[in-house]
Amino acid sequence: MRLSVVFMLLLLSQALLAIDYDQDKPFGFCTRSSRIDAASIYDVTGGGCYTYPIPKDFTGKVVVLRSNGQDMKHTIEEAMMNDENKVIILDGSNGEFLVSSNVRIGISDKTLLGINGARIRTKWYVTDEIRAKLDAAGVPSMSTSGGGGTLPNGARVREEAEYNTRKMIIEMTGDMSESYRNSGILSFRGCSNIIIRNITFIGPGSIDVGGNDLISCIGSKNCWIDHCSFMDGMDGNFDITGKADFITISWCTFSYTKHSYMHQNTNLVGYSDREQPGYLNTTFAFNWWGEGCKQRMPMARVGKIHMLNNYFSSTTASNCINPRVNSEFLIEGNYFESGVKRYYSQTQATAVAWALSNHAVEDNQMGVPTSLGDVVTVPYDYMVAPYNKVPTLVKTNAGATLFR
Repeated sequence: MRLSVVFMLLLLSQALLAIDYDQDKPFGFCTRSSRIDAASIYDVTGGGCYTYPIPKDFTGKVVVLRSNGQDMKHTIEEAMMNDENKVIILDGSNGEFLVSSNVRIGISDKTLLGINGARIRTKWYVTDEIRAKLDAAGVPSMSTSGGGGTLPNGARVREEAEYNTRKMIIEMTGDMSESYRNSGILSFRGCSNIIIRNITFIGPGSIDVGGNDLISCIGSKNCWIDHCSFMDGMDGNFDITGKADFITISWCTFSYTKHSYMHQNTNLVGYSDREQPGYLNTTFAFNWWGEGCKQRMPMARVGKIHMLNNYFSSTTASNCINPRVNSEFLIEGNYFESGVKRYYSQTQATAVAWALSNHAVEDNQMGVPTSLGDVVTVPYDYMVAPYNKVPTLVKTNAGATLFR
């Protein structure tokens, strides 16, 4: 009798897990409009549909874009900025979508879906020639906090490494406007109710020039970024700043390849200690920080950050989770793989809840992670997957793995 009860409980727990891990269901902070009140629900729908194939009864306008092999920046921008378009589908069947600079979006209630292996890539990238010249000049050993100068175009740069990098690229390309620094992909400013799913974003390679992120979420609210892959962002892979709020990033991967040179700082929440309190509430769930990531997984200020069942495997990490001034972190069910030895430190955080459900194969060389401050809670229901399930669960499902 006792064994049958245990078996029934096991079946029930598995059923609950299946419901809560519905990968087509938005959850976390993107579904809320308060950082503390669970009753303040926000119905994040994007353009009204976020699955594929599009249901036959969907009445919103759907636009399908395919690459023409040329610069697709204005095509994507126009499709996103058109009020009538509710769902924009990037169909990768004709190859990668190339963009010369950030696609800037300032409109709400949109869904951006990728199908057929949709990939967006920046046209400019860090070449082997650039890397060789920077190496020869000793840039990697230069200061990143002082000792800059004035560039040939008159711009003043405060950091030695950035100054010499930008000066060398100007000399190599003759581009006094430094247009390459705009090599990001999407910038959402002042938007709400945005959903982005199943797209691979490929940047030029990280390099210390104060350039663009792959995606910037600035002052935008109730956005769900799901099942996307991010690699080689110039400044960051995905940054959330400027009073952005109620953001969920789920089932995404973050990485860097040989194109990246310096500044493999993947996810920043809060641009500086001057960020206004009360914003930047963000859920990171079932994400994978992998090859080449060094810092900011994430580094966050001010907001309430929920780190749920994420997987960390980057052996180059100098710091993974990094709570900073005025932030609150709830960290549970995360898995730090063998070789990840520097995975947590905090500076002036308001509160951190480091749960026993986290698991690290190796000791943290930056000190034993501990909780501090008041108990940190989030205003939504969720379940924590057992840590030993996280590597397989995340590696199998994270990234642009939908609609196949």
